[in-house]
Amino acid sequence: MMARRRRFPRPSLVMLPNGFTLANLFFGIFAIVSASRGQHVQAGWYIVIGGFCDALDGRIARATNTGSAFGEELDSLVDAISFGLAPALMMYFAVLKHSGWDWLFVFIFAACAVMRLARFNVEQAGKSKDYFKGLPSPAAGGTLATYYWFSQTPLYNETFIGEWPWETILRFLMLGLAGLMISNVPFPSWPKFTFRTVHGTAGIVVFFASIYALFFLPKHFFFPFGVLYVITGILLAVVRGVFELPSPFEEPDELDDHGDMTPEDSRS
Repeated sequence: MMARRRRFPRPSLVMLPNGFTLANLFFGIFAIVSASRGQHVQAGWYIVIGGFCDALDGRIARATNTGSAFGEELDSLVDAISFGLAPALMMYFAVLKHSGWDWLFVFIFAACAVMRLARFNVEQAGKSKDYFKGLPSPAAGGTLATYYWFSQTPLYNETFIGEWPWETILRFLMLGLAGLMISNVPFPSWPKFTFRTVHGTAGIVVFFASIYALFFLPKHFFFPFGVLYVITGILLAVVRGVFELPSPFEEPDELDDHGDMTPEDSRS
């Protein structure tokens, strides 16, 4: 009689996406430490790398079927640090620390990031989504964190923007990004990676273009790309308002057969 082969438990994949989430936290904290030491270029690198980790953790969770409520909460808490507090403190250590009350901009930006993530957990977490309500915190934090990079390039300094006071631009940038995070402006989500649709193919192209830029054009690419994403979301919202198109956040049962709101809903 043949002996039964001993079966060893398969290693769990649950911690794989959470590992990327914690890597995001590691780079967020490292960015704060580096900025406090005056290493502002390195700090920007760590936020960008943390952003890639954040982009991968959810996709890995879906690919391995290891998504969980714990992972969603962990991701939000880490994002509050890596894309809320860390970029704001980077700007504080780079510029704002020279004025007495400019630390309030750090509070405003971080507070809006936290509120945006809390609203996301209540309204959109765990749902399939084509749009985010409000500017996603990784986009806001990444745009703010890479502004220092872009300000050091000839492209920035040779234009009329380079003649404006750096501190003034930074204050308006922080307030603008903070306000958009807690706004109701719909921002398109990153499309699923697939060659079956135009959006999916574009998502793959942009993802690999971002990786290429990470190594060869980091200072010239990431901040303009973030600004372009912000402007795109605002323009799409304006177009919806002008042509009275339905909001992407309206539930199907809130619309009539023609896609318009019912009379009862229009009064609410």
